[in-house]
Amino acid sequence: MKSKLWLIFALITTTFWGVWGAFIHITEEAGFPATLGYVVWSLTMIPPALIALKLVNWKIDYDLKSIGFGAAIGFLGAGGQLILFHGLGIGPAYIIFPIIALSPVVTVSLSLMILKERTNIKGWIGIALALIAIPLLSYQPADSSAVDGYLWLILALGVFFAWGIQGFFMKFANETMSAESIFFYMALTGVLLAPIAIMMTDFSQDINWGFKGPYLAAMIQVLNSIGALCLVYAYRYGKAIVVSPLTNAVAPIITIAISLTIYSVFPHTVTLIGMIIAILAAFLLAVVEESTEKVEEIDDKFEEITE
Repeated sequence: MKSKLWLIFALITTTFWGVWGAFIHITEEAGFPATLGYVVWSLTMIPPALIALKLVNWKIDYDLKSIGFGAAIGFLGAGGQLILFHGLGIGPAYIIFPIIALSPVVTVSLSLMILKERTNIKGWIGIALALIAIPLLSYQPADSSAVDGYLWLILALGVFFAWGIQGFFMKFANETMSAESIFFYMALTGVLLAPIAIMMTDFSQDINWGFKGPYLAAMIQVLNSIGALCLVYAYRYGKAIVVSPLTNAVAPIITIAISLTIYSVFPHTVTLIGMIIAILAAFLLAVVEESTEKVEEIDDKFEEITE
């Protein structure tokens, strides 16, 4: 059962993020700015953090190494979100999102080089398919608007590296500190950056302060927060080279499926191809990883005997 915990938490993350993605646009379309949506999200991180700390009797890792890891993970994630807001204001979403969606490439590369993670041939096929599917799932048809300069590209690459490195640190930190402490620092840094989001908000526009504003935003954003907590647990029990591509490839499928059901929005052909590839990738990553763990257990025992 323990060997499947990573998959259980990864699937919870993808489910919550998939539902979150299907409804996140509602509040912004209703007149509640995305920057204030960030502020609401940072506040919804607090309840899951308190629940997580309660599970470990309020024990927080506060040595310098843990604080450093926690701050890095938190600022890379939340800071990347703030950079994304600015990037979308000056650049084309149909290019920015596919670039950012490939952030698992960074996570996988660092995990291979530094953590020496491994899998079998079917697992590698699954990872490759997931990395192919992610930008396809993020595809948005280009419009005719011209884009000046390259600042948007620099910002997109900034988010790409920030979120990719965050995934690696999330796995690396789990080796020396508790998952609960990691999430506590993620929540703390998210709240600390909230004033920047407030300063980025254009208060001259009409802002919806009613139910479809901050209240509905909180109900939707808490899905993201719970998913983030489960992601930390998924990294604790699973490999970064598997968890990162799997969660990033499957969540958009759920978002698209819900949008198709509720809004009758049929996906673009490119997106549909991405869905098919992602489903195959998810199957390979979910099924073959368990067998890989068994092989590694045998290898570890063999090494112990030979030593």
